Parts: sequence; structure tokens; C-alpha cells
Amino acid sequence: MIPAVRRVAEALAATPGAIGILFYGSNLRTGATEGVLDFYVLTAGPPERGIWPTVSYREFDEAGETLRAKIATMRLSTFAKAADAGTLDTTIWTRFVQPCALVWSRDEATTARIAEAIAAAARSAARFAAALGPETGTPRDYWRALFRQTYAAEFRVEKGGREDQIIGFDPDRYDRLLPLAWAADGIAVTAEGEALRPALPPARRAAVLRAWRLRRRAGKPINIARLMRAAFTFDGAARYGAWKIERHTGIAVPLSPWAERHPILAAPGVLWRVWRARQAA
Repeated sequence: MIPAVRRVAEALAATPGAIGILFYGSNLRTGATEGVLDFYVLTAGPPERGIWPTVSYREFDEAGETLRAKIATMRLSTFAKAADAGTLDTTIWTRFVQPCALVWSRDEATTARIAEAIAAAARSAARFAAALGPETGTPRDYWRALFRQTYAAEFRVEKGGREDQIIGFDPDRYDRLLPLAWAADGIAVTAEGEALRPALPPARRAAVLRAWRLRRRAGKPINIARLMRAAFTFDGAARYGAWKIERHTGIAVPLSPWAERHPILAAPGVLWRVWRARQAA
């Protein structure tokens, strides 16, 4: 694990109620610290009601280097339920069938609960991949089909071929994982050369497809609601937005204390200054 990431995780462990911290995303795959580090802070307590997770942005000084982190915070009980496809959400099992690292845990019992949730995410993803993928295909064919469908359902803007980038970081991992996850979920599989054929009985396939249609219809409304909530509750939104603007345009955006407190109200003025700066360049 990247030492700087572990130190950020130790700082995040001070979050009230925190019992476990997961690190995931492109920085985990590449080992880089540039850009934004993605963390999930899992907390104690019963499942949340309403919209989750809570999202924040923080910056940390690491030997003179600024490390940027986007932090999603939610109850472990909610996370585990979503990973097991016990909610209409698709984001948890889609994200956490991908590589992740448990960088801090309160105790061994919590570690075991989080590990089981990650295993449940793999089973959930593999189950939907079996129903959404081809009748017969390579493991990568099934993963591609799954990621395309989930991205389309989630109101995410992803460049074409994003699923190939994800798989391409460690294709052997995905090749090994799929038959193991199917077996753990009670789905028999036969091999035909390099291709696999999952044996989903018609009744179970129909049930999985019905479950998927519910999630596909709910996906965009759920994620729009999350965006609307984040617009008013995203702690650190102004600094995150200013960094994104500078990264993509090269134009530094100074933030007043008022703009930090009211990022939505400040946004038109910020965009006007950026537009003028680009016109003058």
C-alpha cells in the first residue's frame, strides 16, 4: 500500500463512528497519488434511511505535496446490504467488484464483516453479469456487458471503452474471479475452450432480469437525487471545484471565505472569471 495513502487513512479514522476505511479507484490501480484519492469511510450503526453516502473533499499535506481525497461516508450495515444487492443501488457492487484495499479497520470482527461485504459484491456483480452477458463468452465478455449496462443505468458520463480500461488494468484477475464468484453464488458453469457458459435455470434468469430492470429504472433517479443532495451537503465542494477547473483549464481560481461557504451561489462568478481568463489568453 502507498505509504501516503495509509497516512491519509489514519487521519480519516478520526471520523466520528468510523470502523473501517476502503481505498479504491484508479489511484489504487496505478499506485499514483496525483489527482483525487477515493475512499469509503464505513461507520457503525443501523442502515441509513434516505440518500447515502455523504460525500466530502479534503486536502492533506504530505511532505510538501498536496494530497486530495474524495471521501464517501456511510454505515457499514448499509454498505453490506447494498453489496449483497439488497437495495436498488448498483454503485456499491459495481465499484467493489473492482480492486479495493481495506486500509484501516477497527478490529478483526470489523475486518471480517467488510471482507464478507466485498465477497457479496463479487457475487452480486457476477450474478447480473450472467444474465446480462452473452449465452456463451469469455469472462471479459461478461464483465464488459455488466459494466456497460451499469454505467448506462447510473447517470454517469463515461468515455466509450471505459469498461475495457477497467478490465485492462488486471485482466487475469477478472478471468479468475468470474467462475469463482459464480460458484459461490450457486451458478454452475461449463467451459467450452476459452469460453464459459453459466447455467442459469430459466426461472432464476427471469428473476435476475426482473431485478435488473428495477435497478435500471431506478438508477438515474437515485443518482440525480444524490447529485442534488451533494450540491447542498458536499463538504469542501468549492475547493474541489476550483482544483478541477485549474486542472482542466490551467486557470487558478482564488476562493474567498464566502465562496467556500456558498459554492452554488459563487459558481456563476467563478465561471465568468474563467471565461474571461480564457478569452484573454
